[in-house]
Amino acid sequence: MKKNMRIYAILLTSFLFATSSCNNRLDVNPTQSIDENDALSTSKDVEVTLIGCYDGLQDEDVYGGGFQVAAELLGNNGELGFGGTFQNLLEMFNKEMTTVNVSALTTWRDSYVAINRCNNVLSALEIVDESKRERIEGEARFIRGSIYFDLVRLYAKTWGDGNNASNLGVPLVLTPTRGVSDEDKIARNSVAEVYAQVLEDLNAAKELLPETNTFYATKYAALAQLSRVYLMQGEYVKANEAVNEVIDSKSYSIIKPFSSLFYTFLRNGGANPQEYIFSMIVTQQDGVNDLNTYFGETIDEITGTSGRGDIRVLPRHLNLYEDADTRGDFFLSTNNVYTQKHLDTYGNVLQFRLAEMYLTRAECNFRLGTTTGATPVQDINVIRSRAGLPAATTVTLASIQKERHLELAFEGHTLHDARRNKENIGSLPYNSPKLIIPIPQREIDANNKLVQNEGYN
Repeated sequence: MKKNMRIYAILLTSFLFATSSCNNRLDVNPTQSIDENDALSTSKDVEVTLIGCYDGLQDEDVYGGGFQVAAELLGNNGELGFGGTFQNLLEMFNKEMTTVNVSALTTWRDSYVAINRCNNVLSALEIVDESKRERIEGEARFIRGSIYFDLVRLYAKTWGDGNNASNLGVPLVLTPTRGVSDEDKIARNSVAEVYAQVLEDLNAAKELLPETNTFYATKYAALAQLSRVYLMQGEYVKANEAVNEVIDSKSYSIIKPFSSLFYTFLRNGGANPQEYIFSMIVTQQDGVNDLNTYFGETIDEITGTSGRGDIRVLPRHLNLYEDADTRGDFFLSTNNVYTQKHLDTYGNVLQFRLAEMYLTRAECNFRLGTTTGATPVQDINVIRSRAGLPAATTVTLASIQKERHLELAFEGHTLHDARRNKENIGSLPYNSPKLIIPIPQREIDANNKLVQNEGYN
């Protein structure tokens, strides 16, 4: 189910609609030949295009679940089972992806559609009402930077695996694509170049975005995303600064019980809990939650649940919880075991929440030997207390990472945490080509400047 605004977004991106400035509605040009200056000629046009950017971000193959499902299936180390019939997901689960994998194609394609919409917005800022210009630029740069970050994490070698300056990342397209010619065929930029652009966009967004912005991106969403980028790079001081600013803002709070973080539609009327920093909003009319599609299952006793039940939780994961841990109770068992995080058909798709910020601060402070904001033990005990666990008296890097793994399970972190920590996934080393999504063959066929990832024919 797509957002209704998608109609407008697609038209704007393709520049195939006329603005309402035409007094005589019979006197219109053919839609396939509308000039770009007519398509984006008012501030309102740009604002509608920005809605299209969010619509692209919300796509089920992007932040509507596609990025997260890929990270969980590729990062799975015997804690999940897969019982679905979709070949594209089975290939991910088995770490045997092919160059014609449908998920590899649709995530790449739909990500660049969203990026192009952002580029359209950024190219027309001069016509935006001055009072809105900074916010609109910040939102477009947040979306573009976020998508490039997750693309390079999935389709390229991880940061620090060899030479970032020579390892191939993804193509950086920073201006609107308004036609297809040989000039539009560009090669892959390096991992270092992609990360540099991500940081440029997100740091700009951090300065441009307001502290509150209804359910759209805020300064704190940009800071949360920056913390992930810096954590992937091992820039622990900068990651710590970003999360500490979010925590110190007092704009978000750890809520109890743990179960109240989820079922946002069924139990919270569609509103985000106070712990959410940013999410993809899903309603009965708009939006998609592909985490629900694959992790979810219809539970007769809970009206409003659904899902294919493809991804199941195995004993290897369940056995990680301490006896008193309420997070270990947040599962439902039918013929299989399912996490309750994604049962809600219209649950919002979580992107950042405050608990992650505490976990990141604890890890960074521990690695640095610092106590910015709090000691690592204090931050870990914030998480443990909510889970019903006794306070820890000491922590190690391993215990911090275990808390992170259990707290953020099935939310799209597994692959990336394993790769940045250089941990094996099953029998595969962290830098195995099998843990990198192939460049879609269709894209290579259309653009002879693209080079395929290692290990794929």
